[in-house]
Parts: sequence; structure tokens; C-alpha cells
Amino acid sequence: MQDLSNKTAAVVSLAPANRTADANGTGIDLQFWESALVIAQAGAEGDTLSGSVYIQFKLEHSDDDSTYTAVAQADVADGTVSSGVFATIDANGEAPSVHQLSYIGGKRYIRVVDDRTGTHTNGTPTSAVVVKGNPRHV
Repeated sequence: MQDLSNKTAAVVSLAPANRTADANGTGIDLQFWESALVIAQAGAEGDTLSGSVYIQFKLEHSDDDSTYTAVAQADVADGTVSSGVFATIDANGEAPSVHQLSYIGGKRYIRVVDDRTGTHTNGTPTSAVVVKGNPRHV
């Protein structure tokens, strides 16, 4: 078995919280790292989810940690992305859930966005972590 802890660093983009509205995650600096695994989680839904009340996790990237744009399919190694969306939770029973994808784009910063459509009165807990991997210098 090999040591993984010295080859990775887990950083919070979206702190765990029960949310009723959209939230932008903190930008994660990928300088000096060769890979990034994005992991987003949703807890048990507090509202009835449907085609008009749902949660989407989006991945955005930036050169300057200020102006963010949605990643495209070419920016991820696995999973499907459309306008940055990599997960949609739109029905009860789809949460709790964990969603992940690998970022391979060329920007220095990435962040996860919790984007909500419809009225979320009670909220649903969400969070996101980025695991930076393969450091250029160990």
C-alpha cells in the first residue's frame, strides 16, 4: 500500500451548510498541482424536489480568482458537463448523494457552485471538496 496523503491536499470549496439559496464556493488555487478531483455532496432534501424545484452543482474556473466561467466537457476527464453543470438533483430519493469529476482544464482556480431553481423553503445541506493531486514538487 502506498502513501496517498503526501500526494494530495483536500480543500473545502463549499462549506457544509443547509442552504435555501444559490452559493458560490471558495476558489481553489491549483498552482503547483497537476490534477484535481471535485467531490460535491447533497444531504437529505428538506423540500420536495421536482422539475421546477431542484439543485445543480456547477464547476467554474478562472485565471485570476475573480472572473469565473463554466467549465466545458473538454475541461473534465470523467463525467458529463453541460454549461458547467455536473450534477442535477431534481427528485426526492436522489439525495443524499455524492457526485465527482476530475478537472483537467488549464485554469489556475476552480470553484463549485450550488445553483438552486425554484423555492427552497426548508433547504438541503450541501458541500463540496476539491482534492488536489500530483504535486509538481514533493
